[in-house]
Amino acid sequence: MRTGFGRTSSAARRPKLGRAAAACLLAALCAAGSRAEEPSPYPQLVDITESTHITFEHLASPEQKYIVESMSGGVALIDYDRDGWPDIYFTNAPSVAMVREGKKARSALYHNNHDGTFSDVSETAGVAYPCAAQGAAVGDYNNDGWPDLLVTCFGGVVLYRNNGNGTFTDVTAAAGLGGDHMWATGAAFGDYDRDGWADLFVAHYVAFDLEHMAAFGSKDTCKYIGIDVQCGPRGMKGSPDSLYHNNRNGTFTDVSRRSGAGDAEGRYGLTAVWSDLDNDGKLDLVVANDGQPNYLYKGDGNGGFVESGFTSGVAYNENGSAQANMGIALGDYLHQGRLSLFISHFDNEYAALYRNEGHMNFTDVSVASGVTRATRGWVGWGDGFVDFANSGWPDLFLVNGHVYPQVDSVPAGPRYKEPKVLLRNRRDGTFEDISRMAGAAIQVPQVSRGMAIGDLFNDGRLEAVVENLVGRPIILRPAGGPQNHWVSFQLEGVKCNRLALNARARVVAGDLVQLDEVRSGGSYLSQNDLRLHFGLGDHARIDRVEVQWPDGAVEHLSNLAADRFYVVREGSGVIAPKAVP
Repeated sequence: MRTGFGRTSSAARRPKLGRAAAACLLAALCAAGSRAEEPSPYPQLVDITESTHITFEHLASPEQKYIVESMSGGVALIDYDRDGWPDIYFTNAPSVAMVREGKKARSALYHNNHDGTFSDVSETAGVAYPCAAQGAAVGDYNNDGWPDLLVTCFGGVVLYRNNGNGTFTDVTAAAGLGGDHMWATGAAFGDYDRDGWADLFVAHYVAFDLEHMAAFGSKDTCKYIGIDVQCGPRGMKGSPDSLYHNNRNGTFTDVSRRSGAGDAEGRYGLTAVWSDLDNDGKLDLVVANDGQPNYLYKGDGNGGFVESGFTSGVAYNENGSAQANMGIALGDYLHQGRLSLFISHFDNEYAALYRNEGHMNFTDVSVASGVTRATRGWVGWGDGFVDFANSGWPDLFLVNGHVYPQVDSVPAGPRYKEPKVLLRNRRDGTFEDISRMAGAAIQVPQVSRGMAIGDLFNDGRLEAVVENLVGRPIILRPAGGPQNHWVSFQLEGVKCNRLALNARARVVAGDLVQLDEVRSGGSYLSQNDLRLHFGLGDHARIDRVEVQWPDGAVEHLSNLAADRFYVVREGSGVIAPKAVP
């Protein structure tokens, strides 16, 4: 039964999980000591991977002697068949030995079966063997309303056009993207010139030649805490990034140099994301550079950019040092209507939190917020602002894993496999490390890389999908905890920007005011669910919602029930979505 325009509440329309999934959740609740009259203070993050029937396994060289073997592992949530249920795409890359033997690595697309399980449809969809795949991003490059998939590769990119029938077609060459032969890493779609068509930014890492590789441990840049390790990125030449303008005819033009976003210094780019960081209605671009200053390109809305990393305060940390910047998360953790930046780093550093002060000014509050203490010593990758508890206050989630397997040989050194970190938002600008409170699953050491957030089962709770460099992924599902309210919005453009990339929603429920936007890319080489999810705490209704579309138009909604999914179509307000089985 549907109430109003929204979907029924989570209790009434929770998907029918299979027996294994149900047993897993029941066991987790019992282990957490969860009782209806005394809910646990925070949900337990439970490993439900086995019950989902996902058997994907990322390939990995045991010794990781070359840097190209250490960086892959992006994951994308993409509702490729537009049935309202997020599907999952995992990237995969071969080892150097496999490349020399002519072997490929199989990436995988899993279809959401609506019952807590997924089915591997990689071959039938045509996306199993794109390249030596690193990461993935979602966008609608041809404005037909079907989400397309961009895969970054060691050796360029692959653009898969969604055919709308469960299959994809490789249109890389036809789209004008076949000339990229560099090591592509993070990518993101965004309409930076406001013409209604999604443009594409691709970050590049280092110039790495399989025929001329520095030998393991052969140089000073191939040593770590006194042991021999893989070489790089220090000592290697960086590769410039690329910005492609959408020609509105199925092709792109490289405008990197004339736009001002061409990375003339050739820094080690890893992750990129578009966002309007100074709230002026024009898209800006953040690029995380490994071991070098970050870029923040301020957009003028007409196709030009001014590099503002240093003047904005995000190029370096508060000590004036460049860090090993890996993944990027954005969130309004203070409820001030401004999106702040969270960036993951290497083990001799700490994850950095840059508070958005407005007017393109940021302050490194890593120490003051408590983030430094909780993240120092880990090699962080995928990250996100995420409200697992639906409290209305986004927490921070970070997945970790070292680069060098050889560190395990040092008795007092770091470990190759590392746990994950969950930091609860204390609502005063600081965070509390509650990793142990959130259950045993995130304490299991793994070599994690990409991470994506989304409501996989359409029940109002957010799952984390983590791709590990070594072995199988892990899917973490919240169980127990406070039974807070929530709301989810799928924003749809009509004539232009059909996926509504970088459209924003401002949600007001009593004294709770939240902001988020639809984004392509981010985390580490990964893609979150494009739907906007807001925890509401004890608020059972939303007073008003303000949707700002990419062209600047503003649409107002009011008096919406909580615990619903709403589809908001540009110019039409809320429309009735498909019923959930």
